[in-house]
Amino acid sequence: MTTGASPSFPAPRRSRARRFLPLGLAAWLVLEIWLLTVVADVAGGVTVLLLLVGGAVLGGTVIKRAGRRAFANLTGTFQRAQEAARRGETPAEADRAGAEDRNGFLMLGGLLLMIPGLVSDAVGLLLLVPQVRTAVGRYAEKAVERRMSAAAPGSLQDAFQQARMHRPDGKVVPGEVIRQDGPQGPREPQEPRPPLMP
Repeated sequence: MTTGASPSFPAPRRSRARRFLPLGLAAWLVLEIWLLTVVADVAGGVTVLLLLVGGAVLGGTVIKRAGRRAFANLTGTFQRAQEAARRGETPAEADRAGAEDRNGFLMLGGLLLMIPGLVSDAVGLLLLVPQVRTAVGRYAEKAVERRMSAAAPGSLQDAFQQARMHRPDGKVVPGEVIRQDGPQGPREPQEPRPPLMP
């Protein structure tokens, strides 16, 4: 009796982001704590507490406002789509207003303001500036487009096909499965079941 070794597949490589993310988070937390202690030594503990509470209140206000604006944009988009459908037109583009508004980055700025820390507050305040939000949004769109075009140069269906083809067995055969081991004829009626409670 021979025992063959099962085929071993190489372990998938971890991306750089996953490798360095824990180290980056730890460095960020140490920097935030160090800056808070430095400011507390210079300006006092009450000042630091007021800065943290003010950041949380401002962040909550920003998130609430951005959420209302996003809901208003969504409602307006649905109304315009319904009007276009009534007229028999198809919308030329899926309303660019939401994309140009960058509500997601506005909410991210509010969230960063709510997180205790001075570095996160500074980044959150930067994201409140419309020009910064627009520049970051354009950069993010280009980065996503590059990643998508590099991953699968084609449609979304091609991307799923590529993902399925890179499994260990490597083969994808289109078709349908017909089971022949089950009953082929019509099902016979079964006796009614007794009630659960007497």
